[in-house]
Amino acid sequence: MPTTNLARSIANLEKRSESVRSRLLKNKTAKNFFKKSSLIAFDLREKSGRLLAGAGLVGTLLALPLQPPAAIEPIKAVASQDALTQRQKLLTKIQDVLPHNPSKLTPEGATTVEEMVKEHTGITAKAYLEGQSLNHHLGYMGFEQHLKRYPGDSLAQHDEIQEAGMAPGLGAWGYFARDANQFTTKDYLNEKYYVAVQTLYLENWNQDFAELRDWYKNRKVLVINPVNGKAVVAVIGDAGPAEWTGKQFGGSPEVMQALDLHLGPRKGATLLLFVDDPDNRIPLGPVNY
Repeated sequence: MPTTNLARSIANLEKRSESVRSRLLKNKTAKNFFKKSSLIAFDLREKSGRLLAGAGLVGTLLALPLQPPAAIEPIKAVASQDALTQRQKLLTKIQDVLPHNPSKLTPEGATTVEEMVKEHTGITAKAYLEGQSLNHHLGYMGFEQHLKRYPGDSLAQHDEIQEAGMAPGLGAWGYFARDANQFTTKDYLNEKYYVAVQTLYLENWNQDFAELRDWYKNRKVLVINPVNGKAVVAVIGDAGPAEWTGKQFGGSPEVMQALDLHLGPRKGATLLLFVDDPDNRIPLGPVNY
């Protein structure tokens, strides 16, 4: 395209853009929105510039040659392929040893599965930990609702998957925080990635209630979907489901999404193990192989 035509086209586009913008700004709501958006964008640019300048990075970054996308994409592809390979390796191995129906692993079988999980995820997960074990390690997990995190909490204050709704009652351990002012990021993540397990059916639950209640509260677990290999680290935040449901576990909307079990019947087979993480170094959320 000749230079004169290109310049004319750019000028026409700019004139049309200004015309549309002027008409939009006649609307009070639109005007406030654009004003706020512009201020936010300007503020972000200003802060970013100050941070980079303060660190002495602006000159360095400007001096660096741009790296062509072709040099970056192979790195991404290799990393992605490696993660997929690790997940596939774990998937192939555990499918060969896990029973098909809801069940409890034998100590010998548990050791085999634990070693596989450790090898491919780097997470130390145990079917038996500190003398504790659930009645099922492999079972069906169902889709649960959001839980109230503190008094006055509402569905509108949950930032994801609001269509799941809010449970009418509290979780088995009550609120995650005493009130909204004491609600921390840790509390937020504990509710976001929570599971329900059948503590109420443990043989010694009633006898050792006080001890077991504290041991299981917010206990970190690793949940793996043995069909696709997707995994998520969560905490025990509720008790259930009832035996008559045919399910052994429940998962928060975000847990089920991470396992790719949030659509269709919203139920699927899962392997659930305790995470042995005394120093609390393993974050909650989807496992990045």
